[in-house]
Amino acid sequence: MSLQDGLGRRIEYLRLSVTDRCDFRCVYCMAEDMTFLPRAQILSLEEIERLVRLFVSLGVRKIRLTGGEPLVRRGIVDLCARISALPGLRELVMTSNGSQLVKMAEPLAAAGVKRLNISLDSLDAERFKAITRTGELQQVLDGIQAARAAGFERIKLNTVVLKGRNHDEVPALTDYALSRGLDITFIEEMPLGEVGRERGEAYCSSDEVRAMLGERYRLLDSTESSGGPARYLRVEGYPDSRIGFISPHSHNFCDTCNRVRLTTEGRLLLCLGHENALDMRRLLRQHPGDDAPVREALERALLYKPARHEFSVGGEVQVLRFMNATGG
Repeated sequence: MSLQDGLGRRIEYLRLSVTDRCDFRCVYCMAEDMTFLPRAQILSLEEIERLVRLFVSLGVRKIRLTGGEPLVRRGIVDLCARISALPGLRELVMTSNGSQLVKMAEPLAAAGVKRLNISLDSLDAERFKAITRTGELQQVLDGIQAARAAGFERIKLNTVVLKGRNHDEVPALTDYALSRGLDITFIEEMPLGEVGRERGEAYCSSDEVRAMLGERYRLLDSTESSGGPARYLRVEGYPDSRIGFISPHSHNFCDTCNRVRLTTEGRLLLCLGHENALDMRRLLRQHPGDDAPVREALERALLYKPARHEFSVGGEVQVLRFMNATGG
C-alpha cells in the first residue's frame, strides 16, 4: 500500500516530534521563556508506536524522530528499538542537539538508529552559548565524537545560518565536517513562532553560503538525495562528505515533497508552512482498538496537502507554533 496526496505525491517519510522539551533554547527555535505542554496533551510512547506502525503499513519507509530534543524523552531508546524492527521500514533516523550523545550514542546505534543529524551552529563557545542560550559547546563536540565512535551509517551536522550571529563561520564549520568525514547541511531559517526579533535581519540565503564555499573549495554538483529536502554538493578531495542546503525561501522544494510531520501533541501537519492539520491524538483515543477510522481520516486529509508553502523573508510571523513542537 502507499499514501498519496491530492497532487499525486507519494508520502514515504514521516518526521515525528517525540517531545517539545529541550535542554537548549536556540534563538531560531523557541522563545527564551517557554511554556511546555502538560503530559496529558502529548502522545504517549505507545500512541507514537501505534501511529508509526500504521504509517509503515501504508508505505512510509523513513521515520525521523525529532523534538525539542528527543533524547530527553524517557524511554526513547526502547521506542527506537521497537520502531527499527518494523517490517518494511527502510531506516530510522534522528535529529539531536548532541547534548546527550556521550551517554546515548552507543545505545541508539544498538537500537537500530541508522543516521544522526546533529545541530552545530558555532565552533566558538561564547557564540554557541548565545545562540543556544543554555548550551555548552564542548558537551556537543564530545557528543559528536561519541556518535562517530558508535558506528552510525552517516552523521550529518545541521547549521542554521544567521547573519550577524554565525554566517562568518561557514568555512570553519565546513572544515570541521570535512576533516572528520561528516556531512554538513546549511539551513535557511524557518519563520516559525514569535522569537522576539525580525527574522529578515538575520536571513542568509543558500546562494550566499554556496558563494562563500566556492571561494574556498572546488564544489561538484551532485544528484544525491537523503530522502528529504536537502540539495547536495560534493567537495573535490573529500570523498566521504557531502555539503547540503535546505532552502525554504530561495529554492522551494515543494514539488517533490514526500513527507508529513507529526507534532508532539499528535497533530499531523500536512505542510510545515501551513496550520491545517489532522488531530491524530483525538482519533487514537476515540478508537483505541481500531486503526481503520484513523487510516481513513489520514487518507482523506492527505487529499488536501497544500501544493507549497509560502514563506517570506521578513514581516510578520506566518506560522505561530514554535519549531520545538513542530519537530526540528
